[in-house]
Amino acid sequence: MGQIRVTPCPIEGLYVIEPAVHGDQRGYFTETYNQRDMAEAGLNMVFVQDNQSMSVKGVLRGLHFQKQYPQGKLVRVIRGAVFDVAVDLRKGSKTYGQWHGEELTAENHRQFYISEGFAHGFLVLSDVAEFCYKVTDFWHPGDESGLAWNDPAIGITWPGLQGSYPGSASAEGYTLSDGTPLNLSDKDQKWPQLKDAFIFQ
Repeated sequence: MGQIRVTPCPIEGLYVIEPAVHGDQRGYFTETYNQRDMAEAGLNMVFVQDNQSMSVKGVLRGLHFQKQYPQGKLVRVIRGAVFDVAVDLRKGSKTYGQWHGEELTAENHRQFYISEGFAHGFLVLSDVAEFCYKVTDFWHPGDESGLAWNDPAIGITWPGLQGSYPGSASAEGYTLSDGTPLNLSDKDQKWPQLKDAFIFQ
């Protein structure tokens, strides 16, 4: 291995990526992606697009996926902190419907690779977060779908989030522990529960 350490997560198809960070009083340098190191870890994905978003505290984006053109995603945070989650939607998977989460921050430089076949989302924990990710397929209009972020059948433990399940993906009544209201798009408050969600064949 070189500059990047790859560690499999308990759910097959998910990996934590930890680059070496070289720092001194001037600042730091790190390789955020190294194809050779990835290949040595058995990851031979080809990325076709880089995306970046900014979100404020309390924003939850997800849980998203593309149905016919699934995307593998390598995600990281360059400012602030988020709790990043993947949910297994692969037919026949022994971990179908299970989730795994990682806290990604600008300070820990940790990355999370999510293979095709998962729903993905994140909750912003800091005042502001800038989120970067590489994807293995392009965005296809009309192919995006999603999964309810708060489905009790999945049971994601979002850190610091308080509220009671209202029977839908609505953000109403949910806040962070400091009182910040949960903030979701209209679309993300309408995704179905796991029992009605798309399954990757």
